Amino acid sequence: MYADLVRTLTLDAVLVYIAANLRRLRQKRGMTQESLAEAAELDLRTLQDIEGMRQSVSLGALVRLANALDVSPAALLRPAEMPEIKRGRPRKRPAGT
Repeated sequence: MYADLVRTLTLDAVLVYIAANLRRLRQKRGMTQESLAEAAELDLRTLQDIEGMRQSVSLGALVRLANALDVSPAALLRPAEMPEIKRGRPRKRPAGT
């Protein structure tokens, strides 16, 4: 059974898992992309491209990201779905509501 799973796993699926886990763990820790990139010694654009599934990640970068998030590299490879992306600034509520 495990061998069948490994054979059907695609690079695209792995990129989704990494991106989803990065975003989820980063947000859970209250980190911005900028702060995570700095902690992992990565260029901000590189991290944005990895989270956006526009770039694959090297093994070295995967380990640095995991260390910056205080998780094992395996935690970034677990099957996961992309969390909802919230764009823009939160709306201001009218005074008195």
